[in-house]
Amino acid sequence: GLRRVGIFRISGSVNKIKELKQKYNQGEKVDLINHGDVDSVASLLKLFLNELPVAVLPDSVCAGMLKAFQEHRIDTTECIKNLRQLISCLPKAHQNLLQFLSAFLLKVATHSAVNCMTLENLAIVFGPALFK
Repeated sequence: GLRRVGIFRISGSVNKIKELKQKYNQGEKVDLINHGDVDSVASLLKLFLNELPVAVLPDSVCAGMLKAFQEHRIDTTECIKNLRQLISCLPKAHQNLLQFLSAFLLKVATHSAVNCMTLENLAIVFGPALFK
């Protein structure tokens, strides 16, 4: 699906998303390759992130990130140091999810010439789910 034009922007089938979500919630094995289309699987990922009880990047971390960006606009090395410190304070599950999602979205963006999903477009799609 990395070459799917508009991946994450085109909604999947509501029924398929509901079916896949139900299977996951019941602990069933889910075969996304054979039983899910690209748009429904992409929508399922966004739904998962949106329904997390706590944002991947909680308000306290977001405030610290904004402060780091404001205070270190010119000194990117110091800004990155501060951001790493903030992320290291997240619960391990949040860190792991953020690391996996970042790597995955970077991979999606490497195909932006075909799928039209640049880093900026992905930020628009995933930002609200990550920061709530």
